[in-house]
Amino acid sequence: MVLAELLPSVNELFDWPAWFGQNTWYEFNKTAALAFVSTLICALLFVVGARKRAMVPVGVQNVAEAGYETVEGQIAVEVMGAENGRKWAPFLATLFFWIFFINIWSTFPGIMFPATSRLAIPLFLAIQTWAIFIAVGVKHQGLKYFINACFPPGVPWPLYFLVAPIEFISKFMLRPFSLAVRLFANMAAGHVLLALFAIMTNELIVVHASGWFQIPMGVLPFAALVAMVAFEFLVALLQAYIFTILTAVYVNESLHAEH
Repeated sequence: MVLAELLPSVNELFDWPAWFGQNTWYEFNKTAALAFVSTLICALLFVVGARKRAMVPVGVQNVAEAGYETVEGQIAVEVMGAENGRKWAPFLATLFFWIFFINIWSTFPGIMFPATSRLAIPLFLAIQTWAIFIAVGVKHQGLKYFINACFPPGVPWPLYFLVAPIEFISKFMLRPFSLAVRLFANMAAGHVLLALFAIMTNELIVVHASGWFQIPMGVLPFAALVAMVAFEFLVALLQAYIFTILTAVYVNESLHAEH
């Protein structure tokens, strides 16, 4: 049997039927459910972790404190400095953990679908970051923020005719696009690869095994599937880190005019 005949269309890997509210603004499907559950887990992690503060944290409190301190120290303070970093650490920690939780579903047997492989969620997160760093820039620098962003100091004035449009496009148009596409593309590609190896394993071992010789052949895609699941976990973590640290960089740029 030709492999192309065994594989579903790409749309079948990403489009899920509505559980209710078909073709309405409140339509609820698998993607929305994963986003909702990820939000609930993220909230419970910090609510439960902060409920009883112990001198020596254990269990959920230990996970929550260790995770928060890592984001605060390695992302917020490292990028934005001690004063601003600690102010922005709660937001950045929430952003990091929510993206990580919503990514990590790709490694759960029976689910194996990251909600960030649907462009709407990465796009929402990117627009949120875009709106925040612009709002912060206007708040701290006034409308002069846009001039400071597009006309960096130290550039010979004739070059501003070239530099200013490039800076405007890169900072105010390409940033949200690159943030969204980076997260979406990495998670979507990982989902397709996992689906490919899972289908190959199933077809060779379970469905179309016409002889004993096909079973050893099925071990190869299964081994690749296990390796890809481990790799996908690292990708989920890395993409959450990259999105969060870039958000910190953009907000930090908006806090201070270039000198």
